[in-house]
Parts: sequence; structure tokens; C-alpha cells
Amino acid sequence: MFGNLSGMMDKLKKAQEEVEKTKLRLNTVLVDEASSDKKINVTLTANRQIKKITIDESLLNDAEELEDYLIITLNKALEKASNINEVEMANAAKSGMPNIPGMNPFK
Repeated sequence: MFGNLSGMMDKLKKAQEEVEKTKLRLNTVLVDEASSDKKINVTLTANRQIKKITIDESLLNDAEELEDYLIITLNKALEKASNINEVEMANAAKSGMPNIPGMNPFK
């Protein structure tokens, strides 16, 4: 019985290590998003850290329009990054999970 428990603990530790590796790798995965007319361009990591924002000069004269563009474009970029992050983290966690009968949260 303790041999199985030890094996499960090893697998859980490996899963945790895999999750940590994936977190680090996701810092290097870049997500680009642009407004429909390309006046705003945003780059962020799959861990949802903003790396770059480029703003067309025509938007600098209208703060309200600029805010609208930023909100829409950032939200689209964050959604893309979140989707990538969730899939990658789930795969990392699933790869090291022990097979416990009746417990499969990744179905």
C-alpha cells in the first residue's frame, strides 16, 4: 500500500515540476492583438503580462476614443492569452497526474 502512495506522490511531484516548467515557458509565448483598423497593437505573454502597446498618433487627440480602443484590444488579447494558458497548464498538470480510479478531473 505504501509503495503505491509513494509512487503517487512521485507522480504528483513530477506534475508540479511540469506545471512550473510550463509557467516559465509561457513567459516566452507571445500573443499579438490589433484593433480592427490596426490603430492599436498589443503584445503580451501567455501568462498575461503586457510587453508592448503601439498606438497610432491619430488616437492621441481623443482620450475617450483611445480608452475605448485600449479596452477592446487589451480584452481580446487577454482572452487569447488566457485560453493558451489554460490549455497549456491543464496539459502540464494532466501529464503527471497519477491514475486514481474514479478521479479524472480532465475528462
